[in-house]
Amino acid sequence: MSTSASLIATDIDFERTGFQTGTLRLPYSHDRSAYGHVPIPLAVLNAGAGTGPTVLLTGGNHGDEYEGPVALMKLMQHMPSMTIRGRLIVIPALNFPAFINGTRTSPIDRGNLNRLFPGARNGQPTEMIAHYVETELLPRADVVIDLHAGGASFEHAPALLASPPAERERRALYMDLVREFGAPNTMIMDLLGEDRTMAAAAERHGKLFLCGEFGGHAGCDAANLAIVENGLQRVLRRLGVIPDADTAAARKTRFLRVEGARHYVYAPLPGVFEPAFKLGDQAREGQLAGRLFDPHRPWQAPLDIAFRGDGVVMCVRTLARVEPGDCIALLACETSAD
Repeated sequence: MSTSASLIATDIDFERTGFQTGTLRLPYSHDRSAYGHVPIPLAVLNAGAGTGPTVLLTGGNHGDEYEGPVALMKLMQHMPSMTIRGRLIVIPALNFPAFINGTRTSPIDRGNLNRLFPGARNGQPTEMIAHYVETELLPRADVVIDLHAGGASFEHAPALLASPPAERERRALYMDLVREFGAPNTMIMDLLGEDRTMAAAAERHGKLFLCGEFGGHAGCDAANLAIVENGLQRVLRRLGVIPDADTAAARKTRFLRVEGARHYVYAPLPGVFEPAFKLGDQAREGQLAGRLFDPHRPWQAPLDIAFRGDGVVMCVRTLARVEPGDCIALLACETSAD
């Protein structure tokens, strides 16, 4: 076997026409199962080569984010009766051990899948998932949509996270998809140099990639779930995968831009944080973001923490207890689509 081939196996034949369900078999040898594996469920609907694009839909990249997985599980249940052009590859819970555990990272190796690309063939289990996506799934896909939410530690305003391609024709299609998804907000992200994400992997492969954040608190919000489901239907219709899809017209999206470190608010010390803002507020540079109390010195005045830039509060920490370096809030400025 080639050393570049993934050690993850599957009973799915990605080239076979029709509908299939199965699993990715992630090798996991441990004390209670020497020759064991973790089965990661997936479904494929293939109309046949040359009929249309391949769209890869994933959720559960982090295991405590639920709107995406629920939307994709519901889609999977409709797939046997759907008539499509092209191919759909649907994985509701990509980091399945984390999803079953209800945690951001895997209980097996503490791996944060969205910080491990391109992964490693012979790595820890979460690294092996990233490697499989990088070497087996992304090369097959034309368009990739990875659905997130804020998880247990964040509440995120519903938003697509966009990174438009530079090339004119691909950019035009990409922006069509953004507008067709119709999220209330579209954020042009600055991840402060982070290049270990699935978005970075898709960019390396030249794929059109959409990501989204739809809620938080490790819950499943009905309104955010509807945004995801309707957005997916419109995007698949725009791509010609389900040309007869009947769904509500897209609402106009608000474009915003995250502009570097000034739009992030971090805890400088451990303590208990009292926010002076809420999700959706307009913040100003120098404005009080909140107060940080020292529980070991409750008689001491709290530390005031200020915003370092102007912008709309798009993401807030849900946990009051903080450690140095914890992100408390994320801002974004309104911008044009260009």
